[in-house]
Amino acid sequence: MKKKLSEMNYGEQGIVKSINEELRKQVAGMGIRVNKKLKMATKQPIKGPVVVTVDESNISLGLGIADKIIMEVES
Repeated sequence: MKKKLSEMNYGEQGIVKSINEELRKQVAGMGIRVNKKLKMATKQPIKGPVVVTVDESNISLGLGIADKIIMEVES
């Protein structure tokens, strides 16, 4: 099932399917690329940042960035 990274729940994991063109270089430096596996580590309430695990590293992303990353979530 496809959903925005910002919509994923705690503990869910999936594969990055698309990233907004404007953000690709910015998040590539964090290790987030198309076809990369991510896991939602924490999600702050009320428009707070999300923390995802990429290659055993935790990365914090603002909600605006997480809204522009589309994931294929494993069920």
